[in-house]
Formats: sequence, structure tokens, C-alpha cells
Amino acid sequence: MFIVFFIARIRRSSEDNGPNKSGPFPQKRNETRSSHPLLHAAFHYYRSLRLIWGLGGYFTQSLRQALRCAVSTRSTPHRLALPTSSALERSRGRRGNRESMGSVGRPEVELSSPPPPPPPPAAAGAGSADAGQEQKPAQNGGPATGAAPAMGEEGTEYRGLPGGAGAGAAPAPSPASLSIVPLIFIIFYEVSGGPFGIEDSVGAAGPLLAIAGFLALPVIWSVPEALITAELGTMFPENSGYVVWVASALGPYWGFQQGWMKWLSGVIDNALYPVLFLDYLKSGVPALGGGAPRTGAVLGLTALLTLLNYRGLTVVGWAAISLGVFSLLPFLVMGFISIPKLRPARWLEVDLHNVDWNLYLNTLFWNLNYWDSISTLSGEIRNPAKTLPKALFYAVIFVVVGYLYPLLTGTGAVPLDREQWTDGYFADIAKLLGGAWLMWWMQAAAAMSNMGMFVAEMSSDSYQLLGMAERGMLPAFFATRSRYGTPLVGILFSASGVLLLSTMSFQEIVAAENFLYCFGMLLEFLSFVLLRVRRPDAPRPYRVPLGTAGCVAMLVPATALIVAVLALSTLKVALVSLGAVAVGLVLQPVLKFVEKKRWLRFSVNSDLPGIDVNHQPAAPDEPLIV
Repeated sequence: MFIVFFIARIRRSSEDNGPNKSGPFPQKRNETRSSHPLLHAAFHYYRSLRLIWGLGGYFTQSLRQALRCAVSTRSTPHRLALPTSSALERSRGRRGNRESMGSVGRPEVELSSPPPPPPPPAAAGAGSADAGQEQKPAQNGGPATGAAPAMGEEGTEYRGLPGGAGAGAAPAPSPASLSIVPLIFIIFYEVSGGPFGIEDSVGAAGPLLAIAGFLALPVIWSVPEALITAELGTMFPENSGYVVWVASALGPYWGFQQGWMKWLSGVIDNALYPVLFLDYLKSGVPALGGGAPRTGAVLGLTALLTLLNYRGLTVVGWAAISLGVFSLLPFLVMGFISIPKLRPARWLEVDLHNVDWNLYLNTLFWNLNYWDSISTLSGEIRNPAKTLPKALFYAVIFVVVGYLYPLLTGTGAVPLDREQWTDGYFADIAKLLGGAWLMWWMQAAAAMSNMGMFVAEMSSDSYQLLGMAERGMLPAFFATRSRYGTPLVGILFSASGVLLLSTMSFQEIVAAENFLYCFGMLLEFLSFVLLRVRRPDAPRPYRVPLGTAGCVAMLVPATALIVAVLALSTLKVALVSLGAVAVGLVLQPVLKFVEKKRWLRFSVNSDLPGIDVNHQPAAPDEPLIV
């Protein structure tokens, strides 16, 4: 009942941001019903088939319409390389007045209208600067006012850091497609995906410590990480996400290291889900347990889920909602069935002399991290200044309740046997409480949950590569978008990494992923504090309601948790993870050398405010030297 109320509350909140009142499907015209029962049934069957068949076409049409609107309001469409002003003049003189729609997805830039005038120089005075701001549209189409907002109520316009290169420049509106409800479910799947996988916390430490962990760790870890993501994600509403956070505070070199570690951590995490999906199905289909059938199933499933990401965030968002509701419903049913059998005394069982602290902390940490992953989709969110903080707030509640409700149900209704509390034990509890039908439903929900986590994580990883390319940290071909507006090259690279890593064991994947993730979070914490100290006047549409000293105090327990996770890692995991970090330390200078030799094209999106990254936009006619 609480989850139903919560989803209803989310729906009311999303209406404040202007959702589509007609729902995800176009309104049907009134049709005459037949009075004959058979014809009446056939008529409704036909309508159902039409509705299902038209689902993919509707999503494609809506995304194309969004792209058309974006191209018509921008001076340049999505492109591989961005021209300088002189190159634009030459290009316009040669090509004439062509329609900008004809250049979507091409490397060259074709213009339908002259570019907007450059912002006035800072030395011109405050009055001219304000006048220049008045003529710029706020992000996602809102008008800028030019008046300086009060502290804590900064405007939503993306103006960059004061004093940086390009400060005061706002990016042109993007074809943002994510509203608050799909965004909440994407965050839910990037962080959690449901209570599947939390069983090891009970097996490692018992019911009391497991329940206490999922109550305390969100306060120590999830809330601070979500607050940092809300502040910095609205401060830098672009797809490079946490990469630009670190680059603006520590420089482009460490920004690249952040991107490398986080991308590799995300790909390692994503390698879990096709394997876990097949593990849940192999009890019903034994052939999926190994050999050629399992390999073929991993390849086919990865290709299918990659296709969902290729079709766009609109498809991913609605898929996340559908999979999320389907995955959580069996736990809601199991909770109601278990009420007569609940024994609260079972929740207090603990044996401090028999605790596997490494497994316990890694299980808690793995199930409550990745709140910052949504930052790499900031450039695709409608009105991120308001939508992102609100979505993170609801997602934190959603995730914590989604863990505690099944945990209290399972530990309170069934006698404790810690050896049984391993991955998949919730399906056995469902069979004990409700019968075989509930067990099959639980297994199907677990399989669907893995699909949801895969598509959400791949979206974040692929858009991160696109954002790094737009910042000039990766070759420009990573910024290539498909006809659906999705990062084509980033999706292919992420899918390839998933296939290469899918042979690792579950425990090795989780430990290596957590190790790399911890290094990235240390860089984020440091960047957050440095930006508060060095750039206190930078526009922050959302601001953590603490001073600098309060923010440091908030991060002390989270930093201690990171140190504990790193200290409890095995030597094998530490060596493999440190080797991966060393690759990133070498890879960035190699890419700089490639750029210097002009073997590959690197460019910076001119719509983005500068962070002292020393790249110049490339002219569309500049030859590529190989």
C-alpha cells in the first residue's frame, strides 16, 4: 500500500513538470462497438494488436519529432566537429541557404540561420553583460531574465564557472526527453533494480545487522552522494557528468581519470546482468547452464538490450517503468501474504562472532551506490535544475523502502537459516509463503530486473563517452549520434566491454567494480569541496543546505566507508583494479599525443561553457590527417 501511495505521489509531482496528459499513447477516436458478442470481442482483440504493434512506431515518431524541434531551434544540429566562426562564414558562402534538417547525423555542419552574436566581453561592464544574458534563452527553452538571482535561488541557466573560458555562455536547448517519472525509475535501476542480491547481507551478518545496514548506510552514503549529484549535476547540466566536475576542480587530466574509472566500473557492473538473467532461467531451461547455448543466449540478450538503448532514452525510460512495476509487485504480494506469519523477534537475531565483514560491506555498498551515474544524462533531462533534485529525492526513498520491505518480510516470516540466504533465496521464500506460482513470478521479476539494470547502466556509460568527446577528452567520433539521438559509438564500445567481461565470476565482478568506484568517489568528494571553496559564486540551481564545513563533515563517514571497503579487498582484486587504474594514467597522455599528431580529430562543443580545456572547435572542412 505504501508503494502504491508512493507511485501516486510521484505521478502528482511529475504533473508539476508538465507531463503528457494523454499518456504514452495517442488518443483514439471514438469507434462504434458491435452488438454481437463475437464481433465485439474480435474488435477489442484487433484494437489491442494495433496498440501493441504501434508502440515501437510511436516511440520512434515522438523521438524524431523532438529531434526536429531541436534542429529547428539550434543553429547547428548534432555534429561530429564544431566549426570556428571564420569556417562558418566560408561554409555558409559555399553551401548557401540549405535546410538544417538535411544535415542531421552528418559530420559537416549546414546552417539554416546565422549563428547568434557572441557574448559581450567581461570588460564591457555589468550592464552590457546583463543585456547579453537577456537575449539568451535559458536551458530547455525558458527565457533568461538578466537579473542576478539571490543565493540559494540561482537561475536554471547554464552559464559555466565565473572567470573560466566561455563563462556566461549558455548552451542551446537540447532535445531533452527525460521527464521526472522515467528519470526516477532510471535512477532506481542504476542504483538498485529491486532487492535481488541483498540476500548475502543476511547470510554474512544475520537479520539485525542486515536491517541496520540498510537503514544506516543510506544516511552515511546514499544521501550525501545524492546531494552532491543534485548540486553538481544542476551546476553542470551536460552529459559528461562527474567527468566535468573533476575536470573543473582538478584539471582535465584527472577529469579523464575519473571518466576512465567510472566507465570501466560501469561496464564491469553491466557484465553481471546478462549472466544473472540466465542464472534465474536455467532452473527452468537447464541448457542455459553452460556451453554453446549459454554463450549464444548471452550474445543475443546483450544485442537485444543494446538495441533498446539505440532506440533512445524515451524507450529506455518507459521500459524502466514497466520493468520496475513488474519486478516489485511480487514483493508487495509476498508482504501481504506473510503478515500472519511475521515474528518481530526474528529481526533481532545477531551473532557478532560470526560475521563476514568483507561480504557484508561489499553487499551493502554494491546495492546502495551509483547515485552519480544519472549525472551523465543531465543533458537529456527536461529542466534539470528542478527535475534532477526532485527525482533523486524520490529515488532515495524508493530504493530504501524497496530494500527494507522485502528484508523485513523474509527475515520475519521464515525461521533463520543463514546458509540459505544467498542469491535467489527470495524465490524460495516466495514458494514457502505463497506457493509455486509466487516463486515463478519472483524468478521472472528477477530476470526482468536484470534487464532494467542493464539498459539503465548502458545508457549512463554511453552518454558519458559522448560527453567526454564533447569536452575534447576523447576523439570526436564518440560524439556521433544515431538518427534516434543516441550515442552510437558509445553504445557499441560499452556493449563490447560487457561481452569481454561477462566470463568473470559474480564475486570478482562486484569486488573489482567497488574498488574502482571507490577511487572515483574520492575524486568526486574532493572536487565537490574544492568547487565550494574556489567557486562560491558559481551558479548552483540546487545547493546542498550546508556550509563548506558542514559538507566536509557530511563526507567524513562516507570517506571512512570507502577506506573500509578498500582495506577489506583481496590482494587479487586490488592488483587487477590498480592495473586498470594504471592503464588510465597512461591512456590520457597517449590520446594527447594522438591529438597532437592529428591522427584523430578532437573537438569541443562550442555550446558548452569552458573549463580551461585547451581545445579549439574544428572547422568542418579541415582535413583529417592520418
